[in-house]
Parts: sequence; C-alpha cells; structure tokens
Amino acid sequence: MDPVQRIPENQAVPFDDVNIAAADTPLMDAVAALGGAQAGEIREYLQPIGALAGTAEAREHWHLANQYPPVHEPVDRFGRRIDEIRFHPSWHWLMERGVGFGLTAAPWTSDHPAAHLRRATGFYTWGQVEQGHMCPITMTYAVVPALRTDPELAAQWTPGLASTTYDFGLRAPQEKAGLLAGMGMTEKQGGSDLRINSTIAKATDVRGEYRLTGHKWFTSAAMNDVFLVLAQTDSGSTCFVVPRVLPDGSRNPLTIVRLKDKLGNKSNASSELEFDDTWAVRLGEEGRGIRTIIEMVSATRMDCILGSASIMRKAFAEAAWHTRHRSAFGARLIDQPAMVGVLADLALESEAGMLAGLRLAAAMDRPDDEHERNLRRIGLALSKYWVCKRTPMMVGEALECLGGNGYAEESGMPLLFRESPLNSIWEGSGNVNALDVLRALSRENGTLDAWRTEVGTVRGEDARLDAAVDEVLRRLADPADAEASARWVASRMAAILQGSLMIRYSSPAAADAFCASRLGGQWAGTFGTLPSGLDLRGIVERAQPAV
Repeated sequence: MDPVQRIPENQAVPFDDVNIAAADTPLMDAVAALGGAQAGEIREYLQPIGALAGTAEAREHWHLANQYPPVHEPVDRFGRRIDEIRFHPSWHWLMERGVGFGLTAAPWTSDHPAAHLRRATGFYTWGQVEQGHMCPITMTYAVVPALRTDPELAAQWTPGLASTTYDFGLRAPQEKAGLLAGMGMTEKQGGSDLRINSTIAKATDVRGEYRLTGHKWFTSAAMNDVFLVLAQTDSGSTCFVVPRVLPDGSRNPLTIVRLKDKLGNKSNASSELEFDDTWAVRLGEEGRGIRTIIEMVSATRMDCILGSASIMRKAFAEAAWHTRHRSAFGARLIDQPAMVGVLADLALESEAGMLAGLRLAAAMDRPDDEHERNLRRIGLALSKYWVCKRTPMMVGEALECLGGNGYAEESGMPLLFRESPLNSIWEGSGNVNALDVLRALSRENGTLDAWRTEVGTVRGEDARLDAAVDEVLRRLADPADAEASARWVASRMAAILQGSLMIRYSSPAAADAFCASRLGGQWAGTFGTLPSGLDLRGIVERAQPAV
C-alpha cells in the first residue's frame, strides 16, 4: 500500500533568532538620517539589543512575566509590616537587561552628542520584547529633568538613577549600585485634574522636610527606590521627593493598599499607596508642584510615543512574518493583493509613529536650540495624542492578519492588543493632550512657528501636505470653536508632522502612500483601503523583517 500522503502543516516557522534592529529597514534608515555622524555608533549600539530581543529566550520571558504577575507581601512571617512585592524571575531578567542597555537615566550624564536619540532607538527596540517593565525604565529616565530643579537633590539621586546596574530590593539608597524612580500624582477624586489632589504635606522643623498624609490612586512600580509625589501645602500643590527607604536604612512609612488588576500587562506592579506621616523632601517652590513635575511628564510622554511605536512595530513584524509563511487559496498570504494592501497600510502607521518619536528624541539632544525646544513642546503633545490613539486600531488589524492563531494567547498578539490602549491613557488621556495642544499654541510663543517651520522644510514637495497645512492654519485663525475642535486640530497637525517626516526620511513610495491616505483623503478609514496606483508591494518588502 502506498504511504499516506501528508498535507503540509502550513504553519509559520517561529519568529525567533532574528536581530529585530538590523532587520528593521525603516529604523536603520531613520538612524542614518537623524543620527548624522553618530549613526554608525548608534547602529552598533543596537546590534546586541536587537539580537537578544529577537530570541526565543526573550519571548519566553515576555510570556512568563505576564503569566506569573507580582505578588504583594504586606507583612513578614512575624507579622511586621513590610509592604514588599515579589516578582517572577523573568521580570528581573527583563529589568536587568533594560537597565543594562542604558535605557534609564544614562543619557542625562552622558557626553554622547546624540545620547537621547541613541537611547530612544534602544527603547523602541527593547520595548518590542515586553512593555510592562518599560514603565519603571521610563520613569527613571524622566525623573532627572525634574530633579534638576534642585541641584542638591539632583546631585544626590542622579548617579544612581543613571547607573546601568539593576540592583533590586529595599535598601538605603547610598548602599545600592543602581536606583529606580517612580511617580505618584493621580488620586481617586481627581484623576487628570491634579489641582484637586487631597494628599496633605506638613512641614517639619527641618528646612525642606515634610510629612505626607493621603492616598495615591495609581503608582506604578512601588518597589522603586524614590518617587516624585504631588501634595498640598498652604501655598498649593507642591512636588516632593519620597524615598522608599530612608538614609538610615529604615523603611519610610507607607502602605501598599493593593496591586491593580489592569487591562494590559500583568508584569508591572501598579499599586495604590497610602501615606501616613511619610517623610518627604520638597522639590521646587511651594505651590509650584505641577510646574516642577511637568518636565518629568514631558519625558514620559515621549516614551509613550516610543512605546506605542514599539508595540506597532512588533505587531506589524508578527503579521508580516506570519503572512510570509502562511498560504491560503493557492498562494502565500503576503502575495495576495488584499493582504498586501493591509500590510502596506500597517507599515505606514508603524514607521510614521517611529519617526515622530525619534525626531522628538533628537530634539532633546539640542536643548539650547530654540526651534528644537519649541518643536519638542508642541510635537510631544501632538504625537502623544495621535500616535498613541492610533495604536489599538493598528494592533487589532495586525492581530487579524494571523487569524485564529493571533487570537490565541500563545501567539502574544492578545498581550499586545490589551497593552495597546495604555499609552493613550497614561500621562493625560486623549482630551487632556488635545487641549494641551491648544494651550501650547495659545500661551507659549514659538510653538506654532516651530511646527510650521518643521513641516515647511518639505513645502512644495507634496501638494496634499501643503493643502493640509493651509487648512490647519485657516482653522487656527478662527478660535471661535477652539476647544470643541481640539481633537481635529491635534489629529491634523500630528499627521502633517508625520507626513513631513515620511517625505524626508522614508522611501518615496511610503511617503507618497502616507500623504495620499492620511493627508489627501484617499482612504476609507480602515487599514487596507489605500488608493490604487501606489507601490504597495515595495512598501511591504522594505518594512517587513529583512532576513
């Protein structure tokens, strides 16, 4: 009897052992364009990050850190209050490498001329492994500009925060080889309205020292070493530095009420805290807390953009990989016209988000340049709104490219999808950021000029972009319905900024497709509806993992 003919399995091979940085042509092109003389060194910096991020080992740690979430241990075996959090070993594996790659506060102490851009490329690449642990990494990076309000406090904390050594555990800060930072702003009665925070700060007899009493509704990474916290003094909302462990090695009195059960990642220990006579040091002037902490918020917003772009790149890469190896109706999925249209559209969204994040990171490397400062101010608000808002729809479409395989937890796509709304909520949800765009345009001189100058670098190169710019300027000239149209303004200005970046730094085919769809109106609003006549296969070929 003839042997039974076996039908090929028609399953994708594992997307492992791929250097996801080297295989990311849009990222490499962006590094070459934005990195200038430092581009070669940045590419070298990314090689070990991309190599490790693309391994089966990294994928396993991603899953394990979320399958076995952190556990709150309120008391020790003798009944003494300790409020510690126990993590799975995979969390520590992820953190050790993220910190070791210099993704925390290292750029603030570096003499590298493109330190922030360099770090942003690493953050974007390593973030494709697992997003939960990137939260404490982001906060540790972002805290330094706020600490610089007080040079003495900055000198005390910055060296440990800039360390590339991950040193977990609650010990006196001066005894640790590396430190991590967090922040506690939102409260249950206020949310985004920080002015009505109810945590109270009472001054002690020692100048600059206070005791805090109150509740913080959402504080991520409660095992970090130090936190910036807002509390009310007689002069109003004020910023404070709150260490978990005091210099003498004793625990600062605070209670972890519970760990949050979140929609997205389960790996990070997001918590509610109670302060009860908690020791703190004032940072900045009394009553100027929001202004003091705003520099930290600006830096965390940049990482929201980069984090969302990282999620989108991971989702696109998984979709492109699967469709390259999967066949249906007699042909590979990636060769079928309908799928080519979807993948090309996803590729555009991913690259445009990445370019926005890296361009704003590059602006941080030129703090003395007025244009760069103003561009960063308006660009962060625009891109935080737009890139983060686009991510859930994009990731949902990428998941669908895998069909039923993408709906299974083991694929990782459900993890990505659940995580995808986070960055649009963190550090100001959609309305907060859209209104912040209007605030910047109306109150901060130079922000509109910076945007107009930046997008004006490609004036005359694409009629659709030029028309979109003119439309925005006409709309801004009539402020009658400004607040009601805040989302339209933020969306349009952000897409125009992305279009200008695509024209400058992407391929001509991708830039043409982006401007035709996002700016020219030749798009039905869902992915896979790009107009005809574009080089969609070329866009997919350039964007898919190049292995």
